[in-house]
Amino acid sequence: MRAISWIMLSLAAAGLATAQTEDGSFELKPRATVLAGPQTKLAAWIWSDKYTYQPGQGLTLRNTIKTNGDLYPYTSFVYVQNNQTGLKKYFPGLTTTVTDVNGKTATQGFDAARLTDQTKQVLIGSGGKFPAYTIPNEPGMSTIVYELRDYTGNRVIKTMYMKVGVYTKTATISGTISASKTLTNDTEWHIQGLTFVNNGAVLTIEPGTFVFGEPGTTTDPSTLVITREGTINAAGTAARPIVMTSKSAFGSRKAGDWGGLVVLGKAPVNLAAGASNGNPDGQGYIEGFQTTPNGLYGGTDPTHNCGTMTYMRVEYAGSILGVGNEINSFTWGGCGSKTVAHHLQAIYGLDDTFEWFGGTMNASYLVGGLSRDDYTDYQLGFTGKLQYIIGYYSPDSPGNRGIEGDNSEFNPAALPWSNPTISNATYIGSRGNGFDEGVVDGVYLRRGTRGSFNNIVVMGFPGNGLKLADANTVAEVTAGNLKVNSILMWDNNVAGTQAATLAGNTPDSNSFTFLNGTPAGAAQNIVVADPQLTRPREYSDPDFVGLFSSPIYRAGWTQMPDDGFFDQTARFVGGISPDNNWLEGWTSFLVEQDVQ
Repeated sequence: MRAISWIMLSLAAAGLATAQTEDGSFELKPRATVLAGPQTKLAAWIWSDKYTYQPGQGLTLRNTIKTNGDLYPYTSFVYVQNNQTGLKKYFPGLTTTVTDVNGKTATQGFDAARLTDQTKQVLIGSGGKFPAYTIPNEPGMSTIVYELRDYTGNRVIKTMYMKVGVYTKTATISGTISASKTLTNDTEWHIQGLTFVNNGAVLTIEPGTFVFGEPGTTTDPSTLVITREGTINAAGTAARPIVMTSKSAFGSRKAGDWGGLVVLGKAPVNLAAGASNGNPDGQGYIEGFQTTPNGLYGGTDPTHNCGTMTYMRVEYAGSILGVGNEINSFTWGGCGSKTVAHHLQAIYGLDDTFEWFGGTMNASYLVGGLSRDDYTDYQLGFTGKLQYIIGYYSPDSPGNRGIEGDNSEFNPAALPWSNPTISNATYIGSRGNGFDEGVVDGVYLRRGTRGSFNNIVVMGFPGNGLKLADANTVAEVTAGNLKVNSILMWDNNVAGTQAATLAGNTPDSNSFTFLNGTPAGAAQNIVVADPQLTRPREYSDPDFVGLFSSPIYRAGWTQMPDDGFFDQTARFVGGISPDNNWLEGWTSFLVEQDVQ
């Protein structure tokens, strides 16, 4: 009977009911509930008192746990890992022997216990479970890990990470870098003022390096600019991401603390001569740098290589220099197809999260949010491909749109035409008005853009889920140059009826006609349904994966071509699936008020 009881308990936890039949066997029946699958109900995060330390300094670590009714017994482990060597040392003894938080080994039997709600509680440091951790003389990046496993201590259920750097010296970069230079991960690097890489120089940033933007002015923000004559080689890894962030103390950081990262190349853009500040034909001056040759981008080389950017975070960046003249967290101008960009995160940007000014580059695995403007912004002839995108806003950081797509503000028929292909994106609005643009739309296509938009979740925007903003853009739909396929909308038009219908999510008549199937074939697989994401609005510990019953996994969504870029195994809408949690380990979602 005991074995049967355990089986029944397990089935109940899986969301299945049991009914005994006449012959004594059991029949399984699904419960009328939403299945959470392997995801735990609880939300939790950890943070240290700062990012970088010198050997001998003490580190304090705090944690917050929201159990959300989770009664599962966990075994808990806390360890520090040297990401250069991979060596782990477990608390409380800081030995390589695997011990749980109570010092028990597997032989002794791990202690399993239910967790309780905690808010900003000291875990390591004065008054905590463990004394302050003394930083060893091991330069480079380390990770403090708080790991929850099942009651046996075997299967990992949830992991919390805090990346920190150990440095032995401090250095500043500023002005012009005209010879190749390497930013090493044993140094705390500071950007001071406008900093340009040009004259054929390659700026290499080692994995696990922290780069801090120092406060500047609106005319001289601390910004790293890779000019057309320079190259960036920033190849971070999942274990050792590159972190470009604010110099301000935890709890007081804010959007716009420093400028951001600007990368310029020689790929085509659709600017005619003189269209913007006297620019040469087929070239432009990037926003923020409209009076210096260092700000020029564009050219005739569609394959131009601006460099490599992988596993990189840009935090608290952006600068508003004037109306229509801003610096974003990540800015690419005229970067070509040999440019490598994947696994990039931007959080708390003062302007757009990711913006492309022309160019042909591709990018994938892009995540970020809480910015003050648009999440994915392109214009001036951008023709690249993008896949796996997550962008979100909150009531405290409302931002504006998920996608803002233009051909050109100067000439909506300019060549080359903006014609991107975007697939597998999740855009989550704040459910309120935009930061500075009122009733904003989730996907906003205007100024004659072309493109292909596929497998996208759009939810929580006060305006339309998707809007065709003008006659030039409607004309591109009519001509067959702008298509959407597999769009899941929910909870849009918050400022209006918010009805769970296509008309309720798309009150604009042109956009509704388009999404409703006119002209034929331009819009397909348009669905209005709750995507049932696990925890999209727990901002310091979000989970954008759909529950087991989520419609994002239904059959029939768009399959992208096997063209050497798109991942054809993505048979779902949205930016992430439980089979590939590409956010794990290298990202940070900490909301500033949660670490004060």
